[in-house]
Amino acid sequence: MNEQKTAVLIDSGCDVPEVVRRQYDIRIISLRVIYPEKDYRDGVDIDPMTIYNRFPNEFPSTSTPSIAEVMDEYENLKQEGFEHVIAVTISSGLSGTSNTFRLAALEMEDLDVFVFDSRNISVGAGLFAIWAAKQLKLGRPFREVVSGMQEKIRDSKVFFYMDTLKYLQRGGRIGKVAGAVGSVLQIKPIISCDESGTYYTEAKIRGAKLAKIKLAEQVVKFCFGHRVWIVIEEGNAHEEAMAMQAMLESTLQNAEILFEQQITATMAINTGPGLVGVAIFREPGTY
Repeated sequence: MNEQKTAVLIDSGCDVPEVVRRQYDIRIISLRVIYPEKDYRDGVDIDPMTIYNRFPNEFPSTSTPSIAEVMDEYENLKQEGFEHVIAVTISSGLSGTSNTFRLAALEMEDLDVFVFDSRNISVGAGLFAIWAAKQLKLGRPFREVVSGMQEKIRDSKVFFYMDTLKYLQRGGRIGKVAGAVGSVLQIKPIISCDESGTYYTEAKIRGAKLAKIKLAEQVVKFCFGHRVWIVIEEGNAHEEAMAMQAMLESTLQNAEILFEQQITATMAINTGPGLVGVAIFREPGTY
């Protein structure tokens, strides 16, 4: 426990890998993957490769944890001696998880809970939790860290390339993304989240190779003039992710690539195979 007695809690959609969670004592509540035979806990009893292997014949749904489950986690943290909780969630524009965390917090006594709606997705949200945990380790008090997170809301961004939009469309999470991107013309989208936390099309490029080059260009543009953390993510596309990492390492001078990873199961459901994504967090040393 840190001196501030502040816990950092995330939902599994934030895509923070276990090794990092252990390093910074970041706690996690799993989203649910729902198949006809049973409900699975994201990252506990189902992994993303299971999702890909059951495509294209089976399309599961997802759900948030229950309010009772979140309250139980808050209570566990309180029993451990924590007095404050920073709860980081994926965007409320894409999931009801943030509202679930908030409603559960209203029921708690003697525990100061700050629910941070990242307005981002996957590790674009998770980078806020990593940043907050590092700040707490440095001795920053709870209120200062919370204030810093709010000030840095525009410093985290995720861009990702997908082979197809059909998984976003099927999951109802298409947001402001143009649904007419055609497979016949091989038009490939670069997707991100806007300031309201919903998906939009950053660019549309003909052909996969040019789309991935455009993805790298958008990342470099967002990073320009800043020191940054970078995370490379993939959806069953490891070779392409490694190529993206090499491209960025040769281009960005002030970037620290924290890790490369496969996206979590709940994210895989809504993006499908062939995803390459890059998450950025600008100026992690300041706020």
